[in-house]
Amino acid sequence: MSTDAPRPPLPPFTAETAAQKVRMAEDAWNHRDPERVSLAYSPNSVWRNRAEFLQGREDIKAFLIRKWNRELDYRLIKEVWAWHDNRIAVRFAYEYHDDSGQWYRAYGNENWEFDELGLMKRRIASINDLVISESDRKYHWPLGPRPLDHPGLSDLGL
Repeated sequence: MSTDAPRPPLPPFTAETAAQKVRMAEDAWNHRDPERVSLAYSPNSVWRNRAEFLQGREDIKAFLIRKWNRELDYRLIKEVWAWHDNRIAVRFAYEYHDDSGQWYRAYGNENWEFDELGLMKRRIASINDLVISESDRKYHWPLGPRPLDHPGLSDLGL
């Protein structure tokens, strides 16, 4: 068992607490701080991200550093798909560009499983990238967390 402090909201999740957990994750990822993001995961968290398999916070931090060095001007929106007990299914889309200036929108689904402290112990992500033009971008807020009045995925038709 982890000696980390609890990370509310804790399971079992309700519609409200699942949505809160998802928004907290979205906000943290939009800060693009690997150390901060890694603390939401259990010390031995297991991930599958596309074709990459990770275990533990150090792997997660290294992955996020590589990711955000490659995916520039990253902006993410997450939305609850389903929840039950200590699990949440999430759909998401994020936009970024590479170092050549080519923009992308990545679409995906994640399955999350939490421990009793509210730390994510398993994350399984399936993601597809779509090349977009800069004029096709839908996320125009300043870097950092999505403003509360910015539309979510469903509102944007994504």
